[in-house]
Amino acid sequence: MRIAFMGTPDFAVPTLDALIAAGHEVVAVYTQPPRPAGRGKALMPSPVQKRAEALGIAVRSPVSLRDPQEQAAFAALDLDVAVVAAYGLILPMPVLDAPRLGCLNVHGSLLPRWRGAAPVQRAILADDVETGVTIMQMERGLDTGPMRLEGRARVDSKTAGALTTELAQIGARLMVKVLADPQAYPPVAQPEIGVTYAAKIEKAEARIDFSRSAAQVEAQVRAFNPAPGAFFEFGGERIQILALTIETAQGAPGEVIDDSLCIVCGVDAVRPLLVKRAGRGAMPTPELLRGFAIPAGTRLA
Repeated sequence: MRIAFMGTPDFAVPTLDALIAAGHEVVAVYTQPPRPAGRGKALMPSPVQKRAEALGIAVRSPVSLRDPQEQAAFAALDLDVAVVAAYGLILPMPVLDAPRLGCLNVHGSLLPRWRGAAPVQRAILADDVETGVTIMQMERGLDTGPMRLEGRARVDSKTAGALTTELAQIGARLMVKVLADPQAYPPVAQPEIGVTYAAKIEKAEARIDFSRSAAQVEAQVRAFNPAPGAFFEFGGERIQILALTIETAQGAPGEVIDDSLCIVCGVDAVRPLLVKRAGRGAMPTPELLRGFAIPAGTRLA
């Protein structure tokens, strides 16, 4: 098929690779414009742009697709289908309607649960047992379009990073399967029951609230690993927790009850195993404490 691929983060790259491997003609890749990153705030191309350039595919990075000229340029590609995976821009109706088979989206949840921007993180925070990927026919609404195929994955104790990687591979396989025989996977309307919304993650959500249960804190740590990173503050610094264990303990929420950084929660306690100081790499907790003591009796707010 003649395809335009539209995606931005690492999650989208396996689908692009799968389309090429399946022999489809990807005539253009749309991705978000380069963004400032790192200490020097140099402009960094998206993972999809890097991969497309390595494959020799033309890259387009409009700020918006609402411009009639951009819409005309998209229509001029004479597409069979557009494949979308975490692109990050709203597709107006002239774009949705331009390809012969419309636009198909790789969405990282089992729709209609977790429509929206952060389905993986919200599934972990909600302690979902299972999540997955839905190949969806796009329409004007936010992830409301009919479904063509889904694949499932256990959440277990995975971080958002690990789960996203797994779902990206599942989504790539499902998209190739649908494109191989679109008539075998006709669009089916989403159920009206079970709709939830995965709101964009706000940075303030990453601050750990030790008045919550240890299980909730553990889910928060996994949901925000690798980004934005669940953290607490001590000594004027933000300390991210990347991994932890849960222990049975009592005390006031936020109280450090030993010199190895066991922190009491609303129910039970957490013991960080892997942490990160601002501007430094991840390190085991004992390494942190050798140069940055957080003694027993400290109260972390």
